[in-house]
Parts: sequence; C-alpha cells; structure tokens
Amino acid sequence: MSKNFRSTWFRVAVEGGTTDKRKIERKWLEQAAKNFNRATYGARVWLEHLRGTMPDGPFKAYGDVLSLKAEEVDIAGTKRLGLFAQIEPTDDLVAMNKAKQKLYTSIEIDPSFADTGEAYMVGLGVTDSPASLGTDVLAFSAQNPDSSPFRDRHFSADSMFTEALETRLEFEQVEPGIGVQLLGKVQELLRGKAKSETEFTAVSGAVEALAEHGRTLADQFAAEQSKTQDLSTQVSTLRTELADLKTSLGKIQDFTQTKRPVISGGGSGQPVTDC
Repeated sequence: MSKNFRSTWFRVAVEGGTTDKRKIERKWLEQAAKNFNRATYGARVWLEHLRGTMPDGPFKAYGDVLSLKAEEVDIAGTKRLGLFAQIEPTDDLVAMNKAKQKLYTSIEIDPSFADTGEAYMVGLGVTDSPASLGTDVLAFSAQNPDSSPFRDRHFSADSMFTEALETRLEFEQVEPGIGVQLLGKVQELLRGKAKSETEFTAVSGAVEALAEHGRTLADQFAAEQSKTQDLSTQVSTLRTELADLKTSLGKIQDFTQTKRPVISGGGSGQPVTDC
C-alpha cells in the first residue's frame, strides 16, 4: 500500500505587494488563516496559476491546501505577518520538487470571498519565475492592468496574486488510515477474482461501496477520538490547576476573621493559651 505525502509548514505570503501593485493587507492574511476550510472551498495547487480543463494535461491540479496559519516573521529587521500553508501534493508535484522545478509559490487571495465580506485563499501557484511575479510584472501591470499576462488566470475580478516567494517544500509520508487500507485490500482482492470468476463482478460494486463506507466511518471515528483525547487532556490539566489553587488558597490567612484575644489567668499577667 503506497503512502500519501504531506508537506511541512512553509511560508506562502507576506503582507505587502501583489502582481498588480495592490497591497496585501494584514487583515486579509489573518482572515485567510481563520476562514480557510476545505469544506467551504478547497484551494488547489496550480502550475503558474493556470487552471487546465483536462485531467492529464500539463496544467492540471498538483495538490490541495490542507490548512493555513498566520505568524509574525522578520523581514530585513521589520516585523510583518506571514501566511503559512500545509499541502497534500500529487506524485507529479513531489517529482517536480525533487527535480528542483517550480521552487517558488504565490497565493491567489480574494479579499471579499463569496458573501462573507472577508478574505479567503482560493488557490496556490507554483512557479520558476519569481522576478516576473514580484518585479517586472508589477510595473507592467500598474501601467496597463488590462494587458497583464495574469489577467485571465484570476479566480474572480477582485482576486489577486501575491508576489512569489522562494519555497522550501519538504514532504513527509503519512500512513493511510485503517479504512483506506481496508478499501485497498478489498479492491486488490476483487481485481484478482475478476480474472477467473466473471460472475464475481456482479457483487464487486456492492463490496467496494461497503469498504468505502467503512473507510468513511473509520476516518470519522479517528477524528472524534482525537477530539476526545484533546478534551480529556484539557480536563485533566484543569483539575490539576484547580487542586493547586485550592491548596494555595488554604495557606492564606483570612484577615476578615476577628483574632481571638490572648487569655491570661491567675493574675500573673502571663498568657495561658493562644488558641
């Protein structure tokens, strides 16, 4: 069973310039990181921002963005907000990266996505031409935006490309979940049976559907189990902190209580008890 690949976190944008001299605002990167959800809209990886129509052509999708986060970065001694991504590449992108091709990335960001009124990252481009994205085209597009070579590549009229950043893509292999492994084994079994038992084909679709359902349930269970473990850890931490707080409070003198006066007896003037 082959493994999937997932990238480590890498920077894809910094507040500042775009390919048409508009400025990427800090709040756009904050909103992009906060709002990104693959169930809402999945941002895919595109070669030179070109979206092809054929699945086997050179401008097909080369992966998917899994998650985004925003962090402060130091650029020439100046603090700026950077946007970081984690992607799931296709085998073609992994091979391309190993061959040291398309080593720069820029994002396509829509400052007012759909009806949300907030920014959203709708695509990630890989390129080998950082100068054209970051400098030459900036001046060219500013003089005549309608003549920009990127005019027909935008997701929408208001979306824009950030300047290209050199990217160090590092991929790690991820073990498939138990559901994926089960589906692979069933499909392998069915392919072997089909060679000698044609009648087995009639039930292959049903069995594959069952395996697919099992994969979905296993993935959902794993996600919920992870949430439960996180919640259990948080509860345990809170219990410990509460116990420590109660212990600390128990050692503090209560100055709102009237202190019992010293009792003397026998006329000696010496205290008899101090309790």
